[in-house]
Amino acid sequence: MNLLTRVCLVILTPVFSAILTAKTLMIDDFSAQDLSRWQTKEFQGTTVYNIVTLDGNKVLEAKSVKAASGLYKKLKVDLTKTAYLNWRWRIENKLPLLIETEKSGDDYAARIYVVVSTGFFFWQTKALNYAWSSQMAPAASWPNAFAPNNALMIPIRTRQDTVAIWYTEKRNIYQELRQWLGNKDFSISGIAIMTDTDNSQEKVTAYYDDIYFSSQ
Repeated sequence: MNLLTRVCLVILTPVFSAILTAKTLMIDDFSAQDLSRWQTKEFQGTTVYNIVTLDGNKVLEAKSVKAASGLYKKLKVDLTKTAYLNWRWRIENKLPLLIETEKSGDDYAARIYVVVSTGFFFWQTKALNYAWSSQMAPAASWPNAFAPNNALMIPIRTRQDTVAIWYTEKRNIYQELRQWLGNKDFSISGIAIMTDTDNSQEKVTAYYDDIYFSSQ
């Protein structure tokens, strides 16, 4: 084995090790063009969700015109093994400035919910809600206007972000749930996607792709 080969092995071994030891749980990359495992939840009107080709990839398209409905997928995730939620998203246009802490402004161009169960009964569920905010700058989290005791809004994109380009996100769900709920026993019971404009009476288009949990 020559010196160059030895050097390459030393450099690349940590990379290979990380790839081999990293665990992932795919939620959906939409390549199968199948939404049958996603349930539709309507609140006001229907956001239209379709799998389309964009930039050479199959992705989920969401078009909302004065409507609010989402897609929900039941699943179980062991956060001690795969603590991170990863996804890509983009929006094609921005909503106007809304007072998102009030019901009249509870609209988002894109958002992803992580739904957790904290007990045996259906009402013992809570949700972390990662949103594309209409505000000028990132703000602190706040209780959802319609479900203040059960859903926490976390803005991670704002109107300062550029439209029509992809952004890749990674959030430590295990850590953020601990910060919000404390050291309670909980389990992931589902993931939801929603693009909605029913309160603002606006219209918006968003795209989602490559949603998965990972160990790092």
